[in-house]
Amino acid sequence: MTPSTATPASKAELEQIVAEADTGGRKLSGNTARLMTYVAIAWSLFQLWYASPLPFMVGFGVFNDTSARAIHLSFALFLAFTAYPALKSSPNTRIPITDWLLAGAAIATVMYLVVFYNALALRPGQPTTADLVISVAGVILLLEASRRAEGPWMPVISIVFLLYVFCGPYLPGLMAHKGASISRAASHFWLTSEGVFGVALGVSIAFIFLFVLFGALLEKAGAGNYFIQLAFSLLGQFRGGPAKAGVVSSGLTGMISGSSVANVVTTGTFTIPLMKRVGYTPVQAAAIECAAGVNGQLMPPVMGAAAFLMAEYVGITYADVVRHAFLPAIMTYGALFYIVDIEAAKKGMTGIARTRRRSLAQGAMKALLTFCGFVILAGLIYYGLGWTKKAFGEAASIAALATVIVGYVALVWQRARFPDLPLDDPNQSFVTVPDFYEVARTGLHFILPVSVLIWCLMVEEMSPGLAAFWGTVAMGALVLTQRPLTAFFRKHDTLGAEFREGVREFFGGLELGARNMAGVGIATAAAGIVVGTVTLTGVGLVMTELVELLSGGSFVVMLALTGLICLVLGAGLPTTASYVVVATLMAPVIVELGAQNDIAVPLIAAHMFVFYFGLMADVSPPVGLAAYAAGAIAGADPMKVGWQGMRYENRTALLPFVFIYNPAILMIDIGGPFHFIMVVTCCVLAMGAFVAASQHWLIVRNRIWETLALLLICFTLFRPGWWLDWIKPPYTEAPASQLLQEVQKLPTGGSLRVRVTAQDIRGDNVDKTFRFTIGAGNTPQERLNTAGLTVRQAGDIVMIQAIRFGSEARKFGLQQGDEIKAVVVPAERPSPYWFAIPALLLFGFIIFLQKRRQREAVAALPKLVTV
Repeated sequence: MTPSTATPASKAELEQIVAEADTGGRKLSGNTARLMTYVAIAWSLFQLWYASPLPFMVGFGVFNDTSARAIHLSFALFLAFTAYPALKSSPNTRIPITDWLLAGAAIATVMYLVVFYNALALRPGQPTTADLVISVAGVILLLEASRRAEGPWMPVISIVFLLYVFCGPYLPGLMAHKGASISRAASHFWLTSEGVFGVALGVSIAFIFLFVLFGALLEKAGAGNYFIQLAFSLLGQFRGGPAKAGVVSSGLTGMISGSSVANVVTTGTFTIPLMKRVGYTPVQAAAIECAAGVNGQLMPPVMGAAAFLMAEYVGITYADVVRHAFLPAIMTYGALFYIVDIEAAKKGMTGIARTRRRSLAQGAMKALLTFCGFVILAGLIYYGLGWTKKAFGEAASIAALATVIVGYVALVWQRARFPDLPLDDPNQSFVTVPDFYEVARTGLHFILPVSVLIWCLMVEEMSPGLAAFWGTVAMGALVLTQRPLTAFFRKHDTLGAEFREGVREFFGGLELGARNMAGVGIATAAAGIVVGTVTLTGVGLVMTELVELLSGGSFVVMLALTGLICLVLGAGLPTTASYVVVATLMAPVIVELGAQNDIAVPLIAAHMFVFYFGLMADVSPPVGLAAYAAGAIAGADPMKVGWQGMRYENRTALLPFVFIYNPAILMIDIGGPFHFIMVVTCCVLAMGAFVAASQHWLIVRNRIWETLALLLICFTLFRPGWWLDWIKPPYTEAPASQLLQEVQKLPTGGSLRVRVTAQDIRGDNVDKTFRFTIGAGNTPQERLNTAGLTVRQAGDIVMIQAIRFGSEARKFGLQQGDEIKAVVVPAERPSPYWFAIPALLLFGFIIFLQKRRQREAVAALPKLVTV
């Protein structure tokens, strides 16, 4: 299908695309539909109960990890078999008896672990015949559910890994291993927490579900449309305004959504037709929305639910993940915003007229008042809660709740004073940009549940699960009350009807959240097969050797190969499953090969690297699901959309390499305010230079030498230390005997680099360099223990005496008995940012030349018109 012959999809077709990708493609009615609704709502209520403190307060309904994960997966399996048809030819309006039977069998295999929990605990590693039958059946049914909910790629990957487990003795060379029996594999994958019921599924039930539910309730409350309208009202008057609004609104919705396809369809149905009407081609419009929707998964706080998994795998707090991810996410969105502006400039676009015009003074005053209102509200929340915590102690929560309630009622009262804005139809013949303030005042009350969530996460430092619980409770209260409160303040006599509508929206949000989670729950469970294979066979070490062999020893080539493998492994997978697969297989490869090349890669940098590349598979042909959704809206060939989207996404592919060579972009080892300012400034300008080079346009079309110079500027600003390294190395080595003294010098959160002699996969001793994050402690040894290391010193020889389970040192693969050969300390040398000065001067010179060419072109226009 080509863009010239393709027709945009209808609203029903778009809803079907999202349903097939996220909630199931069946359209049921009658008692069956009601049963599905009740099951989905029951799942959401179970998750709220599990996350709340109520079970521990009343001493009832407390579930252990095994039981909770089993119940969680049971709900997901039921919805997968009943909501997703087996084949395209399968009935779409009813559930065949075979699917009912498969759903029942799947639930039975999972609940077997709950019913026979005590018996299984008494015979670990010694499964009975019944255990084996249940385990094999459970894995097969899980793979079938995964095929329905996620497509064929996850089951294919899982089957390949299962075959690797059993075929190990028959494989050649590096790939060979001793294999595993059916008994051992069944116990490992199904009966223990090493496989299907492992960390990924645990994070799904503990954190991911409630954040998805929070997003579903926020969408039911109308926040998704509010974000879109807000972005359009703010940016629509600029050239390429609809595309810029699409980028911003995708970032806002991406913060609360766990699905690239849902992001694209939610914002794209509004922005893609507008983009086409202001001059973008269908392929460009779809590719811009596709790139924006996928990059929504990079935006904290949700990050496609990968943020919670990342915190578990890396062993850091969720708040730390958000801190590391924030600047790169802002940069990739800012770069896409710039790309959109360049495309608009190439086509000579202009902005769309506003519905209301204000003078500059009026606009400035309104903006100031609005900003002050936000500052006052934020100040009231922050200082009010801080003050009540000190003044009221345990009663502070009641005072905080009262503050939130008063603020919410006041904002709804403000909203009720003005009529609701009509939704703009992007397909009408003419569009005007709505007034920003008229749009903004209709949804300020959405701030409060988000504020509750962020406060609990970042200030109170609650667990993500408990913070999401309180945020979801606040969001649910908003959904239930915003309609009747608005009607009350408007003095309408429809309070009962509005309250009933609010109740319907609340339960609709509970249903939507659970339906959205069916695929995610299945994905995290199926990804456990990959994780279990790695722990059972050591295939991760094989991947390290394979990548090292193919790269010929070049670390840059190793990174490129790793990124390509992540791109392939992530094809067709949901964000969550994609991250689990690539993090399990490829993140250790980056850390290991970096250590062997004397590049101490921070663990979070390796995980962010594989996450970015795994996520880009949502865009890349031939499988990119988001490209198909965007193409359907625009009436464009999805393959062309995918290739154009990849061209726009090359900026996202650049950032992971920066994570490895310049971890400061992840807010690692920031030496103070000046260093922070330099990092942010240089990285932002470097990204701008890269976009200008890749798009062959800065202010006007680049000349060849300008494009080459921009690439040089980009490299210098992203990695200014590279030039200084030629003059003086960044690190020197101190004797291992000075380890504890160097640890004592470090600030809390500082980096310790050590060179360690350890064994590789062949049993040979090799030197590796590792970087550890050192925490607080009274003695150097206590501070070293925060990284998981206990050392023993005998003269000048320092040996690793113990490795704490789950620590950073354990995740690096260090073992008891490894010898620390040297401490790698920073060398005394000038700041590498001195090299940013000539790069910035060259950047300014190119801007000057292009500005002059732009003025000359404008001056020549009247002559051309006259001729």
